[in-house]
Amino acid sequence: MANNNTDIIGHLLQEVFTKPDGLKILLETLINAAMTIEAADHLKADSYERNPARLGHRNGYKPRTFASRAGKLDLNVPQVRNCLPYNPSMFNRFQRSERALYVTCAEMYFQGVSTRKVQEVLNVMCGMEVSSATVSRIASELDEKLKTFRSRRLDHIRWPYLQIDARYEKVRVDGQIAQQAALVALGITSDGRREILDWRIGDSESEDTWGRLFEDLRERGLNGLKMIVSDAHGGIRKALERHFQGAAWQQRCRVHFKRDLLRKVPWKRSGELMADITSVFEPENRSDCMLRGMVMTDKWRSRYPSVAKLLEEGLEDCLTVCPLDENIRRKMNSTNMLENLMKRLKARTRVVGIFPNRQSCDRLIGALLLEVHEQWQAADRPYLNILNHERQCKVVT
Repeated sequence: MANNNTDIIGHLLQEVFTKPDGLKILLETLINAAMTIEAADHLKADSYERNPARLGHRNGYKPRTFASRAGKLDLNVPQVRNCLPYNPSMFNRFQRSERALYVTCAEMYFQGVSTRKVQEVLNVMCGMEVSSATVSRIASELDEKLKTFRSRRLDHIRWPYLQIDARYEKVRVDGQIAQQAALVALGITSDGRREILDWRIGDSESEDTWGRLFEDLRERGLNGLKMIVSDAHGGIRKALERHFQGAAWQQRCRVHFKRDLLRKVPWKRSGELMADITSVFEPENRSDCMLRGMVMTDKWRSRYPSVAKLLEEGLEDCLTVCPLDENIRRKMNSTNMLENLMKRLKARTRVVGIFPNRQSCDRLIGALLLEVHEQWQAADRPYLNILNHERQCKVVT
């Protein structure tokens, strides 16, 4: 048996490295093998295994094609009987965002605003010609999933933390290319789990745009909110004052604040400046941080008055997280998590370049966020260890 497996692997590797479609062959083999293993787990028994825990029996295979970057894959999906149907987990997880990009590019093609580059993207991403009927069917399926996800109820658990941010995408609006804001909101539950709560495309980060998002979250049952982390955008400020008056607001990311300070001094003074501001943020007590900040302000005022001015205007906005437990404070004192998420979005949306309409942009970003959400749900550990530190909920506004 060992020699037989070795021969099979050797033959496979030979095809991978010698045939033009070697990568396609490798992917087909690996995915088929993974589905066979997954089907065995679904049935609670391997092939021909006599097992009292067996839930059903195998019933052959069903051919299915799968569009990937390596081209169209020809797969064999295991079929089962006398139990719940077997649905390969990899299809939904892998194809959702792939389909969204497929639909976005195809919309550009069929609306007559495509370029040679867009056609190349279609060929790479889909590995096949596309039709308007196919685009319509996939778009309808994806839109329904996204609608269900973004309208789900939130009142089953408390949400002590909310992080919000936005990035801008180029979208064709009324025949003109315009910058559109993609607003994203993620929440952290009372058991420390991260979830994507909502997203939307708007003309800007205005009070009205953020306000509609916050209003929808409240209508869906968002409750128990203790702190919001974001930047100090004027539209966010006004919308928060209107919809979440009782929640504390960390309106300056400490990482961003440090970067702003660094821009005001020469590179040779950056080390000294970073050492000073790090010392300012060390105490857990807000008043102690402010005292150290005053000392730092006096030190830098004569040489770099712009540093002193920024410390006076912005330091206090960075200290809302001070009452939190150290481990939680370290993750909530910046918007790094959201920044990383935005970078992931950028890596995928820049393939499109200019979206043909708002719906197309909303669809692709939504599919990518849903993909991230599912990855978070599958994590072994919670993002924050809240249950052991209930004192963190007593945040002073």
